[in-house]
Amino acid sequence: MAYTTGQGDGALSKPAEEAIEIAPLQAEDWRRVAEIYAEGIATGDATFEIGVPTWERWDEAHLPDHRLGAWRAGELVGWAALAPVSSRCVYAGVAECSVYVAERARGRGVGVQLLQALVLSSEQAGIWTVQAGIFPENAGSVALHTRCGFRVVGTRERLGRRDGVWRDVLLMERRSRLIG
Repeated sequence: MAYTTGQGDGALSKPAEEAIEIAPLQAEDWRRVAEIYAEGIATGDATFEIGVPTWERWDEAHLPDHRLGAWRAGELVGWAALAPVSSRCVYAGVAECSVYVAERARGRGVGVQLLQALVLSSEQAGIWTVQAGIFPENAGSVALHTRCGFRVVGTRERLGRRDGVWRDVLLMERRSRLIG
């Protein structure tokens, strides 16, 4: 399924070349996915990861039917994916999301379009809760998730260390109004 949008986050004056197409990621997109992921890692506020995983590790960790890319003028400028939170059957309807946007495409509605499409994809598959773990300092990601219907359900204090510093993580979730 592909989603084409032309106005990003609703701005009135975006030129036509800003049109974004949201479509499933393929294995051949990995090089660009990894580059965008590395930009997020470099901020220090996107993830506990300190390096981009191999394609095989990333592929194994993410649900095959819930990997979306955002293309602008034929270039991948962002990606979003779901990962299961548990292998236990009672959690089959709960997934964790990741959303990464290329540095030069941030602030243009790409993340909103990706996350909205990922939520739609999750609901079509019967997933009733999508959660995200976000560093409180990552204000852009918190705002993105809030805009897409997520709410903070708690703070996991000093959950882990990144670069030797203990970090809190906000647990945000979006509960479907259609599923569950």
